[in-house]
Amino acid sequence: MMQVSQAVHDLVTIAIENGRIQAEDRVYQQNMLLRLIGATNFEPVAQTIEKDPLRLLDALLEQARQAGEINTAVNEDMMTALIMDTITPLPSQVNHNFWHKYDESPQAATNYFYQLSQQNDYIKTRAIAKNIHYYGDSPYGQMEITINLSKPEKDPKAIATAAQLPPHQYPQCALCMENEGFFGSLNQAGRTNHRVVHLQLQGTDWGFQYSPYAYFKEHAIVLNHEHRPMIVNRASLERLADFVEQFPHYMIGSNADLPIVGGSILTHDHYQAGQHEFPMAKAPLRKTFSLADFPEVQFGIVEWPMSVIRLKSNDKQQLIEAAERVMNHWNQYSQPSLSINAFDTKGQRHHTITPIMRRRGADFELDLILRDNNVSAEFPDGIFHPHPDVQHIKKENIGLIEVMGLAILPPRLVPELAEVKKALQGLPADVAPMHQPWLSRLEAGAFDANDPQAVDQYVDQAVADVFTRVLEDAGVFKKDAAGQQGFDAFIASLNE
Repeated sequence: MMQVSQAVHDLVTIAIENGRIQAEDRVYQQNMLLRLIGATNFEPVAQTIEKDPLRLLDALLEQARQAGEINTAVNEDMMTALIMDTITPLPSQVNHNFWHKYDESPQAATNYFYQLSQQNDYIKTRAIAKNIHYYGDSPYGQMEITINLSKPEKDPKAIATAAQLPPHQYPQCALCMENEGFFGSLNQAGRTNHRVVHLQLQGTDWGFQYSPYAYFKEHAIVLNHEHRPMIVNRASLERLADFVEQFPHYMIGSNADLPIVGGSILTHDHYQAGQHEFPMAKAPLRKTFSLADFPEVQFGIVEWPMSVIRLKSNDKQQLIEAAERVMNHWNQYSQPSLSINAFDTKGQRHHTITPIMRRRGADFELDLILRDNNVSAEFPDGIFHPHPDVQHIKKENIGLIEVMGLAILPPRLVPELAEVKKALQGLPADVAPMHQPWLSRLEAGAFDANDPQAVDQYVDQAVADVFTRVLEDAGVFKKDAAGQQGFDAFIASLNE
């Protein structure tokens, strides 16, 4: 393990390079760090030898443990944030640097902020590296499969319950602006090293930050300055368009604003953005159509397991108006024969959309995914939610990221799939009961049981097949003849 004095010296060097402090502040900052980690002595060192802040962090955390400054995982989380805050410029400095870089180019600005958020361990790069990631084939193109080993997924019922709870803590949720610099608590992460870039969307104040547990390249969160519930309306679409005008190298989307079909946080209005081309963005159109009132907008139905309408135009205003027409029409539209009902007998709304915006050169491209959160006696978790026979792989909400073809699967699958693979090779295995019907189907398939690598690939593809089915379950207009005729009827009704 690196000598403590050397680690303190080297971390302070990074703080000076980052502009957090000036060279004249070195001795002061070294003493602040020593006090933080419970060290009582400092031996002068000749030069900086370690440039990796995470290695320096490891050395300082070990000293803090030995000094009794850390005794729980919660304490370690808070100590990590406190240590890395010392190399992170103040929020005003970060914002100044970001917008100065923006004058060079939008990508230069996001590069600066992304690299800083990795360097100071706000983005948990080492935890993210543990995630399993691969691609699997489907009739709709390749699906992107991840098993999330860095952050636990939330239960859909718990999400819906949380949305109804009154605020009871400070900050009110993990997305609130007040998290910037927050020390943390027993049930809230330490955020002293957290920074938010302030930006304007349609004349209102929003924050821009990166996700600590990124699911894709440069996974960012755009959050409302105010703690207010998720809502998807015309103003949302206008803000998405505004964002991709300011940052044309990023896509951005909003989760739906209803339980079951929404994301994990319904209580704070926010969007997710990043520099990643998702499988859905690569999907072709099944058919094109037009709406007479919007001659400058190209419309199409995307060849995708969910029900997606794609709009494309270089006329931003007309595209927004066309999207509002589709959204408002869907929110009132029912086809009872397909279990599609906009309202229940109590007048409760059940329709919404998941919108995703990107740039294609000078054009704006907007995907509108039609969502319905009705439940039934047969499907109490959701009619358009993963059905019981696929919940052994995925039972959580199908949110924005998964809609686009990136599966975020629970960590329980790592040991469970290992047992399935053993069984397929004829080895003793303890396969979970919920996987037994699936295992029987896999055993009936064609694979080489004597080749462990072939079995791995066989199961990986089988998981991708199940995820594709999950998305088909979440699609409101099914891929059979009746479903596609229903989709065509909805499109025709837009022109009425």
